[in-house]
Amino acid sequence: MSLYSFGLEPVSCHAWNKDRTQIGISPNSSEVHIYQKSGKDWIKIHELTEHSGRITGIDWAPESNRIVTCASDRNAYVWTLKEGVWKPTLVLVRINRAATCVKWSPQENKFALGSGAKLISVCYFEKENDWWLSKHIKKTICSTVLSLDWHPNNVLLAAGSADLHCRIFSAYIKDIEERPGPTPWGAKMPFGEMLLEQRDCGGWVHGVSFSPSGDRLAWVSHNSSIGVVDAPGGKEVTQLATELLPQLSVLFVSESEIVAAGHDCCPFQYSYKGPRDLSLVKKLDIPKQASRGGLSAMQHFRNLDKKAITEEEQNELESLHQNSITQLRIVEGSKTKVSKFSSVGLDGAMVIWDFKH
Repeated sequence: MSLYSFGLEPVSCHAWNKDRTQIGISPNSSEVHIYQKSGKDWIKIHELTEHSGRITGIDWAPESNRIVTCASDRNAYVWTLKEGVWKPTLVLVRINRAATCVKWSPQENKFALGSGAKLISVCYFEKENDWWLSKHIKKTICSTVLSLDWHPNNVLLAAGSADLHCRIFSAYIKDIEERPGPTPWGAKMPFGEMLLEQRDCGGWVHGVSFSPSGDRLAWVSHNSSIGVVDAPGGKEVTQLATELLPQLSVLFVSESEIVAAGHDCCPFQYSYKGPRDLSLVKKLDIPKQASRGGLSAMQHFRNLDKKAITEEEQNELESLHQNSITQLRIVEGSKTKVSKFSSVGLDGAMVIWDFKH
């Protein structure tokens, strides 16, 4: 695993390009910084500065190489690279509250945007007018949408919300795509149709993730629990209460393995074998070697003099991240078998983790 720090500012969200040579991050501001890999270092090569509010979501489409960003200024932009410069296109998202998260669909012909306006905007490109339009999903959402994930069929959309609910909607737009076939979640899929409403998630739903097949959905909520609903298993829900701090991001790394991370500052691996069989496997962190062993008397007094603390009182965490992890992303492999994933956190750091199946 490798650790890289992008400075002192918290990293609120990040996204990779297709071959993982570039990363877009937001240092908790209205800008997106794009870094290029150069040996072991990351060199800043672009700044996207169109937003006027704090960036809350970034997603980078691998095939079309377009970036979508959203922010607390209630706007979203689709960025296209033209002659070495990223050019923004405004999206008509029609929301009156801050945007919170954004995600390209698997076929990259539309994207979903969550917001504090108690709705999801599904945005698609209209060729006649050369702009991005949106359709709204509002059904029964009572609070801010905090997380989104697309089903592999490009139609179903999972959403976690601050009203303690996890839902699956149809985001089928007949103008741009063919009618979808039936899935274990349901067969009728007009736009906005709700195929699942999991009511008691126990807290704000911070993260949602479909399994590689799309037959399972995992979520993490603010009461430190993780839940999985199994569509072929009669939509049975399995929830596991943990003794950890709340987790903010969740990722299926194979059909039965899940990784989640949040306020504990390190990722945890879970295993889901089927309904009522969800377990915490292990913590995925290598603790830092304590440096207390060879502390000389001279060093001890230097610490006292300089920082007015003894070595025992130093408040450095033993984990690689020194603050909450805000987001996880796949780096190597597909969702069916992820071999590397990345995490960013409030400490301004990005860690790439090796995952062994």
